[in-house]
Amino acid sequence: MFRSISFCLCLLAAAGAASAQGRYPGIGRPATPAEIKAWDIDVRADLAGLPKGSGSVKKGEAVWEEKCASCHGTFGDSNEVFTAIVGGTRQADIEKGRTASLLTPEQARTTLMKLAHIATLWDYINRAMPWNAPKTLTVEEVYGVTAFILNLGNIVPDDFVLSEANMAEVGRRLPNRNGLTRAHGLWEVKGKPDVKNTACMKDCPVEGRIVSQLPDHARDAHGNLADQNRVFGPVRGVQTVASPGGSPAASAAMAARSLAEKTGCLACHGIANKLVGPALAEIAAKHKGDGGAEARLIKKVRDGGAGAWGQIPMPAQPQLKDEEIASLVKWVLGGAK
Repeated sequence: MFRSISFCLCLLAAAGAASAQGRYPGIGRPATPAEIKAWDIDVRADLAGLPKGSGSVKKGEAVWEEKCASCHGTFGDSNEVFTAIVGGTRQADIEKGRTASLLTPEQARTTLMKLAHIATLWDYINRAMPWNAPKTLTVEEVYGVTAFILNLGNIVPDDFVLSEANMAEVGRRLPNRNGLTRAHGLWEVKGKPDVKNTACMKDCPVEGRIVSQLPDHARDAHGNLADQNRVFGPVRGVQTVASPGGSPAASAAMAARSLAEKTGCLACHGIANKLVGPALAEIAAKHKGDGGAEARLIKKVRDGGAGAWGQIPMPAQPQLKDEEIASLVKWVLGGAK
C-alpha cells in the first residue's frame, strides 16, 4: 500500500512523457516535478517519506476537539458516526507487542488494537483527515493529533512531543506491533499452489457454503449500509437495520434507532458494547421483567443522573420531547434491535 502512490505517479509521468514524444498525440503531457511532489506524500512503513516536524499531545488535543471529536468522540471512544479509535489494549500488550483482546471474537475492534506500523496512522491522518476537508492539516497538527491518539492509548505520556526523530522509537511501543507477520502464503510460497484444488463443501461451521460476513454484533456499527452507497450504479449495501416495509414494530424500532443516532445517544452507548456509558443491551438485560423500569428510565433520560453504572454521569436531555424519550426507552428495553 505504501509504495502504490509513488509507483502510480511514476507511471503517470511516464505516460505524459510518451504522449509528448508523439506516441499518443493530443493526450496528456509530462507531469511536472512540482505536480508529482504535491501528490507524492505517502509515508511508508519504514518511515520513508516522513516530513520533518513535531507536535505535542497538548497541540493535538486542541486540534482534536476542533476537527476530530465530532466524528470520533472526545476521547476517541467513538460516537454515532465511526467506531472507536482507542480501547481494547492493556499495558501488557504494549510490553509484548500483541493485542490479546484480538483473540476475543466479541471484543469490538479499535484502531489501536490493530495498528502494527505507526506510519499507517500518521499517513492516513495526513492524507485523509479531517473527513470533510482532507489534507488541510499542517505537519505540526498531524504530529500533534497522532501524539494525542497515542496518549489516549497510554502509549506516550501527557507531555510528549512526537517528531520525525522519535517516531521509530514510539512505534516500538504499539500494542500490536508484532501482529503483522509475513509468515503466511501471501509472502512465502513453498511448493505448488493449490489453485486447482476443489473445496470440500462438507462440515462447514455455519452453512453448507463458504460465506464471508461480519459478526452480528458488528453489522450495524456504521448504521444502515444500504443507505451509504451512491444512488447510481450496481453497488448496493446490505440492509443492516430494519427495513421500512416491515411490521409496525420493526418500523418503530427503526425510527427509534434513527433518533438515537441523530441525538447522539450512540456517542456514549454502544448497542452491544460499553463505550462511555453501558451498552444498551446491558440496560435491557438489567431491567428485564421490571414493570417500573420504563418510567424510571424516562425520568433519568430527561433529568440525568449518576451512580447506577459507575461514576460517569448521565447528562440531562431537556432538548428531547417526552414522546421521543418514551420511544427511545421502549426501544432500549426491547433490546435496541
